[in-house]
Amino acid sequence: MKKYLLAWMCLQIPALAQAATPATAKPQRTAVQVSEAERYARRCQSQAPHRTVKPQGTMLWGTKRSWDTEKTAPEVSSVLVSVDLAPLRQADAGTKALTLEGGRLVASGKGVVGTVLQGTASDGKPVEVAICGAEPAPEDPGMVWYRIEAWNAVAQEWENPCVALDRVPDPRALAVGGVWDASGARQDVPGKLTFACENGAITKCIRWGYKPWERRDGHSLADLHQACTRMARADYCGNGRSHTYQDTAIDMYDRLGVLARTTEAVDGWDPARASFEAAWAPDGATCLARTRDGRALATILEECPNRFQKGAALELGGGDRCMVRRADASPGTALLRNQSYGAP
Repeated sequence: MKKYLLAWMCLQIPALAQAATPATAKPQRTAVQVSEAERYARRCQSQAPHRTVKPQGTMLWGTKRSWDTEKTAPEVSSVLVSVDLAPLRQADAGTKALTLEGGRLVASGKGVVGTVLQGTASDGKPVEVAICGAEPAPEDPGMVWYRIEAWNAVAQEWENPCVALDRVPDPRALAVGGVWDASGARQDVPGKLTFACENGAITKCIRWGYKPWERRDGHSLADLHQACTRMARADYCGNGRSHTYQDTAIDMYDRLGVLARTTEAVDGWDPARASFEAAWAPDGATCLARTRDGRALATILEECPNRFQKGAALELGGGDRCMVRRADASPGTALLRNQSYGAP
């Protein structure tokens, strides 16, 4: 596929630091409790998507941080981080089970639309998720976009858990194997998957070409995809914290040749203005030349002490040079590198 990431790889970056929601916080409005039968009957009713007027920060899952819009929540919070494939909470007659095959869900019976699954939020609380639509991806028949709704217990209504942005006002989700935690680490958990929303890094990296269920030259793309999620959010320390700004242009290139370095100017990217930023592994950066958001390298060294070490500049080839490197990893462990705008 074409390297459309070179147009603008939109990385959602927080404009405001957010604090955790107190456990004793009261809902922003009183809602009437509804019965289970009524709750399921109200799913997938095409309610107007909830819009957001503030930058939503650097999103891993692409989901809302909290249902309570009057309270702030930390960057690593999410109303939905994982979904159980079984047991089904609700399904059309004939649909007894779902399985994940590559980038799509497969039903044992009639179909997946209308199915309600049990999900989990980042705070460990259960949340029900309804599959309201399934749209095969035009560029890949083996990948399906899902329109989902989650039960908002605060408002007592079904709501799209994906963050809407101007460029994607009605976001969908991909079904992706594995579960990501607050540190950005991914684990394979039997029977669980992630509904990764359209505006989050998990889905963006898939659209850029790193489909974790595929292989290239005999190599799985799972680790490349995971390294991409770190790179997309500038998560140098591998702790889930991002260091970038909204709408930052970047160029990436990897060891397997899925994406190659851009050498000629295209719409949204000028190589003459760019310089090497960092090399990446699944658990974060392996070495850095500079930060994407302009802060001093010393701040990264303080954020994750003993992870990086100073020393002589490390030449990676192709003009890429690191100023600090991982103390516990060799340069060869990097799976991809990136350039961005900024002083070298």
